[in-house]
Amino acid sequence: MSGGRGEKGLEMPLAGDTLEDQKILIVDDDKAIIFLLKEFLEGLNVELHMAADGVEALSVLEKNEVSIVITDLLMPRLGGMELTKRIKETWPDIDVLVMTGYGKEFSYTDVIRAGASDFIQKPFHLNELEAKLNRIVRERAMRHQLKMLSVKDPLTALYNRRFFEQRIEEEIERACRQRYPLYFFMVDLDNFKELNDTLGHQRGDEVLKLLARILTASTRRFVDTVFRYGGDEFVVIVPQANYQQALNIAERIRSNYFASDERQGTTLSIGVACFSCYECDGIRRDIHKLIRNADDAMYEAKKLGGNRVFAHPSVESCRVSGAEEEPHSVKGTC
Repeated sequence: MSGGRGEKGLEMPLAGDTLEDQKILIVDDDKAIIFLLKEFLEGLNVELHMAADGVEALSVLEKNEVSIVITDLLMPRLGGMELTKRIKETWPDIDVLVMTGYGKEFSYTDVIRAGASDFIQKPFHLNELEAKLNRIVRERAMRHQLKMLSVKDPLTALYNRRFFEQRIEEEIERACRQRYPLYFFMVDLDNFKELNDTLGHQRGDEVLKLLARILTASTRRFVDTVFRYGGDEFVVIVPQANYQQALNIAERIRSNYFASDERQGTTLSIGVACFSCYECDGIRRDIHKLIRNADDAMYEAKKLGGNRVFAHPSVESCRVSGAEEEPHSVKGTC
């Protein structure tokens, strides 16, 4: 994820625990300050970008991944105060450390109110700068951990339903913007109630964690997103795929789970639905329809005996709009 996108709705740019994990942008029209900070921070193995003023800094942020900005206040074209405000409006997870030699121009309160994480007055000792940066990094890591706790299912470590409701809206908006179909799977365990009744809920929890691992391993890293929807239901968002690719991913999930010797007699029913960018009908209505279609397809798979992938008839509109190739045979599909 670039510093300029923030499209995932969750990941803070570079939320590592150390200064070395960060990418820092230095903004100052004083070449001597740029040189001094560059030499010092490169000595700490920090990856750097440089800009001479706020306008150039915004251009750098649009194109590069940055976690911390160190900026002067008084610069030509666009000063540090306005730059800080724009950064926090567009990239709220980026931290800003403001430095200035004009202590009376703006107060510490002014700078913090604008959105900066801290303030340092020139001239300063480099160890003071390092201490302030390390504090910012620690706070970034804590914020990231808190955010992850709020969106992760504690049993499976997958994203939870709360985050799904945010993410699906973002993905549908992006699919509309970029004009590609968005596939969606509803995944349900067959015979899970019987497993819990006979072997106990602890064994059932182990099966849920097994399925979470298989879902993660069977989908495309950094492309597809897996969520625990509730109970023994899981959902998968599959963007930027055609009909055949989507069915292949669903079938891979089913077959990989079926091949496991830890599944305790359970199998998977997977319903596949698709949102077509040519059929936008209001985002909330589109989401409701997509979930309902996947849920209906999943229940059709169960009616046919389970252990299969079933594609809802509406996916045909995605095939037609995408001019995609004929699918190979997939068990239980329309």
